[in-house]
Amino acid sequence: MSDIVIYEDGNLHLELSIEDKTIWIDANKIASIFDVNRPAIVKHIGNIYKSGELEKSTTCSILEQVAKDGKKRKKNFYNLDMIISVGYRVNSQKATKFRRWATSVLQKYLIDGYALNQKNLRQQKLEELDKTIQLIKQGLQNNRLSISEAKGFVEIISNYAKSWALLQGYDEQSLQDVIESTDEKFVLDYDEAKEAIAELKKTLIKKGEATELFGHEKAGEFKGNLIGIYQTFGGVDLLPSIESKAANLLYYIIKGHPFNDGNKRIGAYLFVLFLHKNSILHKANGEPKINDNALASIALLVAQSDPSQKDIMIKLIVNMLYEGDV
Repeated sequence: MSDIVIYEDGNLHLELSIEDKTIWIDANKIASIFDVNRPAIVKHIGNIYKSGELEKSTTCSILEQVAKDGKKRKKNFYNLDMIISVGYRVNSQKATKFRRWATSVLQKYLIDGYALNQKNLRQQKLEELDKTIQLIKQGLQNNRLSISEAKGFVEIISNYAKSWALLQGYDEQSLQDVIESTDEKFVLDYDEAKEAIAELKKTLIKKGEATELFGHEKAGEFKGNLIGIYQTFGGVDLLPSIESKAANLLYYIIKGHPFNDGNKRIGAYLFVLFLHKNSILHKANGEPKINDNALASIALLVAQSDPSQKDIMIKLIVNMLYEGDV
């Protein structure tokens, strides 16, 4: 969504759209700003590209518009860099006036807009952290925890403190987003997942920790869970990172109950398998990013969470997988 700023000069009144921290207008509007004919503007633009002063790929955008006759036509739009470069070549009082307006009004707008976005980001982070703290408190209050589960919650708090440290650094402009991995090496297909679950089931039955009901799928629901993490729109993954896919897989299995028995254990097992196969299960020093205790506690939090808390649960899991320098 773009924002609009107004440029006025005498009888000239233009509404200019700001997108990606710049403005984009066609040659006709540039001509009206500088009070010259369109052919002169087109000539200047051609010479600017020819001289190598600006690159076409970064200053020109071709958009399709509906003309007065109802037909669609392609039109070149140019950004602020090009407008100002043309203004120097026109070298008129009109051009000087526009350059001054651009450097004052537009820069102020962009700086204020940036400050506003940063403020909103900070508020969003505070709300996110508050929700996460409430989830952890809920997990501690609603369960009589074993020693391993208690250690798991300590691990969650310790790892997630990275976000608090990042937030503390906001005033020093050190706030940064979690950097997620996009270089996916492994796609978990249905057959491989079922084989992995079968192996887990054998091991647990041998230990006396599972029955034949373990891992028995309900009407193809698990297959739908797998398809869900690989959904695309327009050829682009809706879950672009390995971490977000892994977090959603864990959540879908635990909350969706696609199996008659063992959903938390199967979810945790496939979560670890997915991370391992994509080579992001461990830190650089060889330690797991989420140890067994923490994973068990996360599974507990997911299981008892309200469906409306899904987004914050996913963010918590992704945050746990973030290996930052803080």
